[in-house]
Amino acid sequence: MASIKLRAAALLSIAALSLTACGSNAESAPESTEASAATVTITDNEGEKTIATPPKSVVATDNRTFETLSDWGVELKAAAVALMPDTIAYTKDSSIVDLGNHREPDLEAVVAVQPDLIINGQRFTQFADKFKELAPEATILNLDPRDGEPLDSELERQTTALGEVFGKQTEAAALVSELQAAEKRVTDAYNTEDTVMGLITSGGELGYSAPTTGRTVGPLFDFLNLTPALEVEESSTDHEGDDVSVEAIAKSNPDWIIVMDRDAAVGAEEEGYKPAKELLENSEALKNVTAAKEGHVVIMPADTYTNEGIQTYTEFLNDFADALEAAK
Repeated sequence: MASIKLRAAALLSIAALSLTACGSNAESAPESTEASAATVTITDNEGEKTIATPPKSVVATDNRTFETLSDWGVELKAAAVALMPDTIAYTKDSSIVDLGNHREPDLEAVVAVQPDLIINGQRFTQFADKFKELAPEATILNLDPRDGEPLDSELERQTTALGEVFGKQTEAAALVSELQAAEKRVTDAYNTEDTVMGLITSGGELGYSAPTTGRTVGPLFDFLNLTPALEVEESSTDHEGDDVSVEAIAKSNPDWIIVMDRDAAVGAEEEGYKPAKELLENSEALKNVTAAKEGHVVIMPADTYTNEGIQTYTEFLNDFADALEAAK
């Protein structure tokens, strides 16, 4: 009788262990599912986008993001490599499918990498619908600076959003902090009574860059509260600057000149290339303006035209701040 009771107790113990094991499996399964389906929701220029993290196949076409993604070690399956300055490490990675530049892009090449995330923008913004057609399963993220918004805050928005996507929140915060610190140095040192001229050099010519307008030089006037030396009605956003005579620029007699050398980014190896510094120094019309005589000329980083990321502006702002502080 005792042996029967012992066998019954043993069977009950085994049954209990089996139920416990089953219960344990049932509870752990959802945790595993949740871990494999982590997502982050980002608000881009079109609205809320939900992105599975970490993304498995990333495509990048927005040149403002290249340096950040590269510095963070983000692997790209395809990108507009042809648009990248050689200061970006991706240009030396032959495993990345090159989608070409915006003039003759090979958009169909994106199909082969089966992207789940496309960081699109800048010169490739116009191809968003085509990307949706070619990669319907991909989330297309557009964090381009929006019209009417301060460029500095838009760069911060873009960087912060990318930090969320790639789990680089600390690194993103550091980039934002560095930009803000550089901007503060400029605004603390700049005297608003000093007038500023924005120029773009292209094709061996000096072009006027109007305040506010354009992608690069113009927006600086707004978020730095710079006083324009010259304002032209109906100015354009052309990358080569407006057709304003050098004499008119000289007549405005700016205290400071900010220059973007477009050719330094896209034509420095071409025969006949003349750096912005040389063009300014050899300009008879400009040699007597205050900025030239005082050495108050600040040239943006050489890769600005094809980079334009948050690091580019941080570097320029620190250079500008150095010059302003030295002039005091």
